[in-house]
Amino acid sequence: MAQASARHILVSTEAKANELKTAIENGADFAQLAKENSSCPSSRDGGNLGTFGPGQMVKEFDTVVFSAPVGVVQGPVKTQFGYHLVEVTSRKD
Repeated sequence: MAQASARHILVSTEAKANELKTAIENGADFAQLAKENSSCPSSRDGGNLGTFGPGQMVKEFDTVVFSAPVGVVQGPVKTQFGYHLVEVTSRKD
């Protein structure tokens, strides 16, 4: 079964997600931005969500995690929780 590890930043607006994505693309540290901005409890660990399989996360999130290239920040991804920036840190297909 496929497994992936990912980290994310969860914010309430698409504009904030885009602002943070630009900061990351310009060299800002993903984990630090997660700690400072993410509303998810995972923010304490730099947005790290650990390892999970398909179907364990909401559909929109799952789709990105199991298709996006590893190590490239994706998003904003809209879910029922808000807007996510997602980085797949590893994946075993």
